[in-house]
Amino acid sequence: MTDSPPGTQLTDVEEYAAAVLDVVRRIPSGRAMTYGLIAEIVGEQLGRGGPRQVGSVMAGSGDRYAHLVPDGDRPDGAAAGPPSDDGDDGDDGGVPWWRVVNAAGSPPKQYLTEALDELRAEGCPLSRDGRRVNLRRAVWFPEDAPR
Repeated sequence: MTDSPPGTQLTDVEEYAAAVLDVVRRIPSGRAMTYGLIAEIVGEQLGRGGPRQVGSVMAGSGDRYAHLVPDGDRPDGAAAGPPSDDGDDGDDGGVPWWRVVNAAGSPPKQYLTEALDELRAEGCPLSRDGRRVNLRRAVWFPEDAPR
């Protein structure tokens, strides 16, 4: 799941966050997953959590949970998390946060432009108006969901 230093015990919150971030890091370029789908996959593995908890992890993926992302696991262009309000562009980890959308296919409103730019650049199928992911064509289901 995560490469924590030997002898380090993760809290329940960190264990959940690490499982979420592991799934998100595996989403291929040009594909997307919903908060709910990620919650189902992690819930099968850990028996807890839901879409709101996934959203909370994603909101903290660039800073609060960055230590849970192995340094060598950065996909090309992947940022740790959404840009933060302190001017950090989130470019210090390996979590492609823009590939996680709500059940309607919309990225987080506060990062809509950045997420849609990333998704377009990857060739992710979008709605006709270009404001949402076309989930019928873009949703990704991991073959080996619980890891």
